Amino acid sequence: MLSLIIPVYRNEGSIPDLLAAVQGLHQQLAGALEVVFVVDGSPDRCHALLRAQLPATGLNATLVLLTRNFGAFAAVRMGLQQATGETFAVMAADLQEPPELVLQMQAVLARDEADVVVAERALRHDPFLQRWQAQLFWAAYRRWVVPDMPPGGVDIFACSRAFRDALLTLAESRSSLIAQIFWLGFRRASVPYVRQPRQHGQSAWTWSKKIAYLADSVFAFTDLPVRLLTRAGMLGMAVAVAMAVVVLFGKLSGLIAVPGYSMTLIAILFFGALNLLSLGIVGTYAWRAYENTKQRPQAVALRVDRFNAS
Repeated sequence: MLSLIIPVYRNEGSIPDLLAAVQGLHQQLAGALEVVFVVDGSPDRCHALLRAQLPATGLNATLVLLTRNFGAFAAVRMGLQQATGETFAVMAADLQEPPELVLQMQAVLARDEADVVVAERALRHDPFLQRWQAQLFWAAYRRWVVPDMPPGGVDIFACSRAFRDALLTLAESRSSLIAQIFWLGFRRASVPYVRQPRQHGQSAWTWSKKIAYLADSVFAFTDLPVRLLTRAGMLGMAVAVAMAVVVLFGKLSGLIAVPGYSMTLIAILFFGALNLLSLGIVGTYAWRAYENTKQRPQAVALRVDRFNAS
């Protein structure tokens, strides 16, 4: 049994095509399919439409409504928790990733060639500005977070039960599900595909959300911010030393006649840089540690409906 997890947010216009695509997968898998729709606090009618139409689809389906918008990766985790299959796959509700990818990834898992299969974008038919932003984002991600990340990035994947169970043990908050996939290791394979144009609505994956996600990934998987602050502090102290030399020269040469000016300027520059260094390092570690001590769930379900195949 394959469990297919589909996070849903602002996809009201895609619901008919989405259900048709999932029914097609259900037929090709001879009914060995369980579908988990997770509505991530969507403000449109996604949940109402799915709840009304799922009983007539003949699918083994679970419909989860979250209490608010927790984010796509939290929704995927909720779907993985609700799923009961032997293998698991994630599919985007906007259908920009071809549904056939699910079958390709499932075939790799069925041959026991890998524990996790990621869908690697070979080409994308998005507008130029959106492609440029995506390329910049994933280039930064590869540079600072996961060097093994494919150049086009990863949004969907499939995995075995053992991998799913290991993934769900990583419960830290403000993290990156995709980076966790690469961090876990296991046997990994990739399936290339061409990303299709969006047919309905607009993407909720805005530039500000990409920046926030990149920041979460950086803080969760690399010490880059600490190293940058260390270098900034060292640079500041070097500038302070250089300024101290200049001020001392001015003092000794008589160019600076104000009493106490020299020591005041040197002290401000040096200890200001030192405070920037210290507060940055301590603050980064303290905040991340504090966030994880809260032990809050990453998503909360308001209601869960289950539909059995007729």
